[in-house]
Amino acid sequence: MRVTGEGTLEVPRSALADTVLERLTAAYAAAADPERAVAARAYMKDVAPFLGIPTPERRALSRTVVQGTPRPDETDCTAVALRCWQLPEREYHYFAIDYLRRHVGRCSSGFLPVTRHLITTVSWWDTVDLLAAHVVGGLVTVDPKLTADMDAWIVDDDLWVARTALLHQLRYKENTDTERLFAYCLRQSGHPDFFIRKAIGWCLREYAKTDPDAVRDFLARERGRFAPLSVREALKNVGA
Repeated sequence: MRVTGEGTLEVPRSALADTVLERLTAAYAAAADPERAVAARAYMKDVAPFLGIPTPERRALSRTVVQGTPRPDETDCTAVALRCWQLPEREYHYFAIDYLRRHVGRCSSGFLPVTRHLITTVSWWDTVDLLAAHVVGGLVTVDPKLTADMDAWIVDDDLWVARTALLHQLRYKENTDTERLFAYCLRQSGHPDFFIRKAIGWCLREYAKTDPDAVRDFLARERGRFAPLSVREALKNVGA
């Protein structure tokens, strides 16, 4: 899979980001395990180098990094995320995502271009899916006008941007815009890439937990337009 990018964004000044990054790089570097790093990089198809820190240990370290720091504003979130993404090792990207998940409510709709930059830079499912469901989804919840951006993203040539549009409602449950969800799935039903076909099945399967009849009825009407993978994933827990 090709690693994509859309240039660079200017990193704003942030004293909080200075503190966080200084603590973060020291804590993570001290915990690096080169042997684990090799295995992690291979598992993630060589998309990025790793430090080799297991997730539970990484998150424990992250708690010490942010301990005692003030709540960030949108500028701080932007600076932390972009500076983490400038570091090559994947664990720093994971830290940024966890940080944004915790503080997405502090960000306005103006943060969406930053999120798109993260999605389209060193792109792989491990970061894109979390950004889609927990950051982009949160931004659209707060500002429904961003659905217009999602309508543009679903037809984007970058498959990771399109995948994000499919997955951004993943956690919406009864607040899901069903018409838009189904329309997005239909729009990408003929996409040849595994990651889009899998995302179609995943978002339908997740919504089936809320309204299984709606998903069954939708696929009964449109099944012939979808790849078998998408249908199989969508009906995994509810049957045909």
